Amino acid sequence: MTDKKQPLRSLPRSIGLVAVIEELELHVPIPDVRSSVGSGIRRTRVEQEAVYEHYPRSYATDSLFENLKFAMRYEPIDLGVLKAALAKIDTKDIEGWIRSETTGIYARKLWYLYELLTEQVLDVPDVAPTGYVDLLNPKLQLTGNIVRIKRQRINDNLLGNKDYCPLIRLTDALKEAIAEGLDEEVQKIVIESDPLILARAINFLYTSETRSSFAIEGERPSASRAERFVAALEHAADFDTNEPAAFIDLHNQIVDPRFASEDWRTIQNYVGQTMRDYSEYVHFVCPKPEDVPQLMNGWMSCTVRIQESKIDTVAAAAVMAFGFVFIHPFEDGNGRIHRFLIHHELARTGFAPSNLIFPVSAVMLRERTEYDRILGAYSKSIMPFIDFSLDDRGTLTVENETADLYRFWDATRFAEYLYGCVAETIRCDLREEIRFLAVFDRALTQVMNIVDMPNRRASLLVRLILQNRGLLSKNKREKEFLELTDDEIKSIEMAIRGISETVEA
Repeated sequence: MTDKKQPLRSLPRSIGLVAVIEELELHVPIPDVRSSVGSGIRRTRVEQEAVYEHYPRSYATDSLFENLKFAMRYEPIDLGVLKAALAKIDTKDIEGWIRSETTGIYARKLWYLYELLTEQVLDVPDVAPTGYVDLLNPKLQLTGNIVRIKRQRINDNLLGNKDYCPLIRLTDALKEAIAEGLDEEVQKIVIESDPLILARAINFLYTSETRSSFAIEGERPSASRAERFVAALEHAADFDTNEPAAFIDLHNQIVDPRFASEDWRTIQNYVGQTMRDYSEYVHFVCPKPEDVPQLMNGWMSCTVRIQESKIDTVAAAAVMAFGFVFIHPFEDGNGRIHRFLIHHELARTGFAPSNLIFPVSAVMLRERTEYDRILGAYSKSIMPFIDFSLDDRGTLTVENETADLYRFWDATRFAEYLYGCVAETIRCDLREEIRFLAVFDRALTQVMNIVDMPNRRASLLVRLILQNRGLLSKNKREKEFLELTDDEIKSIEMAIRGISETVEA
C-alpha cells in the first residue's frame, strides 16, 4: 500500500502594515491590528488585546506599495508606522507610484499623509477635480471634524495634527459602551433623587475623588491642599486646556509649594522602582524635556479639535487625560492633573450634570491592579524603542529620538477602560451614596422616635448598625451604648433593617 503525502498548507504571512514594518525593518511598535494572508477563510482572533485579522489567499500582495494600499483599505490608520515607513521610502519611488495612480483613493491618502507627516511636498501635480474621500474610515476609527484638502481631494478627519494625534479604533466593546447611554442613565438618577440628599451625596463624591486621587500616588494631602483640589474640581468645566498658564496654576495648587513650577519640566523624568540592591528598575521613560513644549502644543491643538468635533465624550476624555500623563509635562502632580482632565471633559460637555462628579479615582484605587495594567500596557509598547542610560545618581539620559512614540498612539483600550470606570461610578458609587443617605436619614428619625437621645449619639448608632448589616455588634454595644436597654436596641435594629429593605426594593 502506497502512502499518499498530503499537500502542505502554506503558512500565513504578514500583509498590510506588519508586512511594511518587516520589509523596511522599521524600529516602531507593532500596530494592535495585525493582518495575515494564507489558507482558510476570513477570520478574526483577539489575543492579549491584539487583533489578528486573517485573509484568504485572494488578498495576497507582492510589493511594498500593495501592502500600503491594503493597509489604507482594510486596516485602521497607524500614523507612527506610516510616518516611519514613508520617511524611509525613496521619494522618487513614492512620486512614481502616485503618478501611476493619481486618482486612486488609497494612493491619495498616502500622498496626503506623506506631505503632512514629513512636511515635504512631492513633485506631483494636484489631483484633477473629483470627489473628496475621508482619510479615516468612520467604520473603523473615531473621526474628527473635516478639514478639506484640495491638493489630494482628501477629507482630513483626524483627531489631531502632525504634532500630536492619538487615534481610537471602533471596537465592538467601545461601540457597545457608547450605545449604553450612560449620560442619560445619570440624568435619570438625578431627576429621581431628593435634591437635598443628592447635594450631600455630591459633596461626599468630591471628597472621595480628592482623597482617592492623592492616595493613588501614595499621598495624604493636608487639609488645605485637599480643599484646593476640591475647589479646582468644582470649576473643572471652566478650565482652559489651551492655556499653558492654566496648567501651571493648577499644578501649583495641588503640589507642595516647594515644588511649584513656572513652566513645563526641564529635566528628564521617568517612573522607576528602587530594587533590593538599590538599583533602579525603569518602568516608563517620559519624553525628553526638549520635546515637551512641542508635544504639549500639539496636545492642546488636538484637544481643541476634539472638542470642536464633538466626538464621544468619554473617548475624548481618555485621549486628553491619558495623553497628558504620557507626556508628563511636570516633574510632579501629572497623575492628579490627568484625572482632573477626565472631570474637565465630562463636566464641560454636560455628560456629568451640573456640579456632579464621577469619582473615577475611587474606582482606579479600588481596582489598582487594573489601573496599573492599563498604564503599563502603553509603557510596554514603547519601552523597547527607547535607548537610555542611567547613572549611579539615578540620572536618566535618552539616547535616541522618541517624540513620535508619545505623539502617535492607539487610545482604544484607554477609552474602553475609562468607560468601565465611569459606568461603575454611576452604578455603584453614586447610587450607593444616594441610597445610604436615604436610609441613614430615615433610620435616624426612627431612632429618635424610639429613644430621645442626642443627635450625635443617634448618628453614631445608625452608622454602626448599617456598617454591621443591621446589627449592633456586642463589642460596640458594651463600649458605646450601655445606657440603652436590650429591647430598645432590638427595636432600633429591626427598624433600620426594615428601612434598608424598603429603600433597596
